[in-house]
Amino acid sequence: MGGEWRNRTLGELTENFDSVRVPVKEADRRIGPYPYYGASGVVDHVDGYLFDGEYLLIAEDGENLRTRTTSIAFLARGKFWVNNHAHIVRGNDEADTRFLMYSLAVTDITGYLTGSTMPKLTQGNMNRIPLLTPPLPEQRAIAHILGTLDDKIELNRRMSETLEAMARALFKSWFVDFDPVRAKAEGSWRRGQSLPGLPAHLYDLFPARLVVSELGDIPEGWEVVPAGSLFEVAIGKTPPRKEHHWFSTDPQDVPWMSIKDLGQAGVFISEVSEYLTSAAVDRFRVRRIPDGAVVLSFKLTVGRVAITDGEMLSNEAIAHFLPRDGTYLSAPFTFSYLRQFEYESLGSTSSIAIAVNSANVRTIPVIVPSEKEHEAFRHMVWPTFRRLRGLQRESLNLAALRDTLLPKLISGELRVDDAESIIGSAM
Repeated sequence: MGGEWRNRTLGELTENFDSVRVPVKEADRRIGPYPYYGASGVVDHVDGYLFDGEYLLIAEDGENLRTRTTSIAFLARGKFWVNNHAHIVRGNDEADTRFLMYSLAVTDITGYLTGSTMPKLTQGNMNRIPLLTPPLPEQRAIAHILGTLDDKIELNRRMSETLEAMARALFKSWFVDFDPVRAKAEGSWRRGQSLPGLPAHLYDLFPARLVVSELGDIPEGWEVVPAGSLFEVAIGKTPPRKEHHWFSTDPQDVPWMSIKDLGQAGVFISEVSEYLTSAAVDRFRVRRIPDGAVVLSFKLTVGRVAITDGEMLSNEAIAHFLPRDGTYLSAPFTFSYLRQFEYESLGSTSSIAIAVNSANVRTIPVIVPSEKEHEAFRHMVWPTFRRLRGLQRESLNLAALRDTLLPKLISGELRVDDAESIIGSAM
């Protein structure tokens, strides 16, 4: 590693801007374009900003300082506001701000926390945290290497959001707002004519009028069918906690998803925090969810939806929808329908978290188009969903590579040139 690396305290390496931060009560905030940051990231958007540039935000309090479920230090860029739950620092002329973020990610700060019930990292203790630090040019090189991976992951996330929004907009137009049918019913469309976003041959597929149903007006020839008649709606199971483990390299082990995992997933879910052995799955008769199944949370937090990317398991708060024989509704259609469904309509009390259960999940009314209209939708969005799955898989692989390289680069065990070669091959 050489003598150029040495331990420095965070206070020696940073400028501190805590005196600039200003908390604003939720009732006093006015919605605007600027992120409002707290200890773990953006908590709101407001109409003003305190900072403009690149800064490192470090959590000042909160249980996450102990559990580190999410990052305790993260970059904020551009114009933004910060409350008093995050320290604001920036690398001085001896430190790269992004390098400091990565260094803190692998630094044990337990000894610098105070508070028995609610952990707190005071400014004084934060400034005492020691970091092993190379010269500034090497800091920048390390930050660039790791940042390249994070930037690609962020680009994939933004692309995924755009692709999902496009698919959801198409679904809403066809199967919620019934735009093609309304255009024909109102006489604003003629056979052979294209309208914005839809070629003429697709308009030909849709009926020309709406009819009354239990859910209001729907296109003629379409049906309202309970989910339980279209799908086998199966429920997960939680074996004793001793059967769970947090990390697995055994390909026979099966991922077990929780509501938290589902909430952190994108359109597809493949990453979970717990696993069960194949023997435990069989012993406790836990229902296996096949690849490509749509899953829905219906307890505690209702309405989280994803498509499984690989065989999985789930707890009792998650239902999975397996098409019955004769059901032609695809995973993209089912996912899109369940994402926009208003689950409050299933409950009989003011608390949806209490009211929704496995029985009335099966009663979810599904508006079913004809097979030709469904097939046209599936044909148009399937490439989008395939691309979404590819982007998510790529991001998971890049994150795993980053997490492998990070401690080795920060400790000096791996040199910059070697890491660049590894990343070049991966990218």
